Amino acid sequence: MVFINPKTDFAFKKIFGSEQSHGILISFLNAILYKGESIVQDLTILNPYQAPRLRGVKDTYLDVKASLSTGETVIIEMQVLNVEGFEKRILYNAAKAYSIQLSAGEPYFSLNPVIALTITDFRLFDDIENPISHFVLKEKEYLVDYPIEDIELVFVELPKFTRTLEELETLTDKWIYFLQHATDLRTVPENMGEVSEIQQAFEIANQATLTPEELDELEHQLFFIQDQRGAIEKGIKQGIQQGIKQGIQQGERQAKLEMVQRMIGVMDDETIAQVTGLTIEEIQHIRQAQTLE
Repeated sequence: MVFINPKTDFAFKKIFGSEQSHGILISFLNAILYKGESIVQDLTILNPYQAPRLRGVKDTYLDVKASLSTGETVIIEMQVLNVEGFEKRILYNAAKAYSIQLSAGEPYFSLNPVIALTITDFRLFDDIENPISHFVLKEKEYLVDYPIEDIELVFVELPKFTRTLEELETLTDKWIYFLQHATDLRTVPENMGEVSEIQQAFEIANQATLTPEELDELEHQLFFIQDQRGAIEKGIKQGIQQGIKQGIQQGERQAKLEMVQRMIGVMDDETIAQVTGLTIEEIQHIRQAQTLE
């Protein structure tokens, strides 16, 4: 069997956010958020589009969004490229998911907690060796928790997980290994297949079950990721060769402009802005210039 790469946007949403993903997502969230304990018993998978309540506020799109039976809302993103403004976007999406719960006149005590779960295919926090990290509001000097822990940021840094297949012990280990290595496997490992939800995730990820349209979408996303990684690396190298900070910044920006030109016609302006860190206005200007050529 050939398994699609769960780290692509298309595959991640299909495995964790589709109609048949109910049990899979429960198992995954218990593994990542609660160290394998069965805290989440039920959930509802929601539309990941976050519509603003106020005119002028940005629309946002997430990979997966769910309302847990415990009351929390979980928003989930898989990020393979470390683009400019990424950390701010995570915080913005969490704050927005929290604030859009209330309509005019509703009391603040009716707000439910929000957990922003972000999986990265790159190292993000050099001072933290654990693959999973949790961030909440604390007093700056005494590190005392804020009385209401309604916004929690959880990160899974895949490169920090180095266990082999034979070393997998916990449900958490197995789900992280699935994200890392599913596309490298040709059969479902016995020690992973014994978890029914992981077995089901492999079945959804089986490339043989995809339609031609889905395979085409997956291929486009894989090529896009490879191109963007190459473009970013090229931009950084060009900047380094110039030997000055300004050169690095110019190289990175040029790489992003080249990235936008390839994305136009495939993605909408909002998605391009989220991936590249450029503004909607800059992207629209590039789109108009490309139309005139």
